[in-house]
Amino acid sequence: MIINVKVTPRASKNEVVKVSDNIYRIKVTVPPEKGMANEMVIQLLAKELKVPRSNISIKAGAGVREKLIEIK
Repeated sequence: MIINVKVTPRASKNEVVKVSDNIYRIKVTVPPEKGMANEMVIQLLAKELKVPRSNISIKAGAGVREKLIEIK
């Protein structure tokens, strides 16, 4: 499954909001430096979707706010 994610770094709290079946908005408290925000996105999605972190990968957009994420 492929989902679209829009990430807001340096937010006041970590939050996952499902907009539609394959679109999510994710707020993370960490800055977008050294992959910290991407790692937090994967952690939050794994918890929200109840899948192992190893089943989630960023297919496109690792350096920008809008990402395509694959869930196996």
